[in-house]
Amino acid sequence: MLNTLKGKTINTTQMNKLLLGFCLFFIGQAAIWFQTNGQFVWPWFKRNPFTVSLLMGTSISYVLIYATRYMVEHFDGLLWPGRFIAFGSGIVSFTFLTWYFLDEGITLKTVVSLFLACSLIGIQLFWK
Repeated sequence: MLNTLKGKTINTTQMNKLLLGFCLFFIGQAAIWFQTNGQFVWPWFKRNPFTVSLLMGTSISYVLIYATRYMVEHFDGLLWPGRFIAFGSGIVSFTFLTWYFLDEGITLKTVVSLFLACSLIGIQLFWK
């Protein structure tokens, strides 16, 4: 389906793939944070790493496989743009989850890293 916004034609199916891919990458990256860092938040995660890996590993992989598929479809078969978006969303989710659950402050170095991660995402989205 095509829509027009300020004189530009937008393929909503392609835009939906981008949004869904981004959301799935963000969810997958956040789930990876819980899988690997939950041991520092909850004693059960620390005592049961094998169970955590079994319960979460397959689900995370499934989410990331579909995120990659939607991104590649959106970017006309290119894999790199989705990879950079996945990396950037991982940095963003890691920063906020670490701050929230582990009370690690957001330093100037972290702010600069967040800016760079968001820049990577922006370059992939807006540089044609």
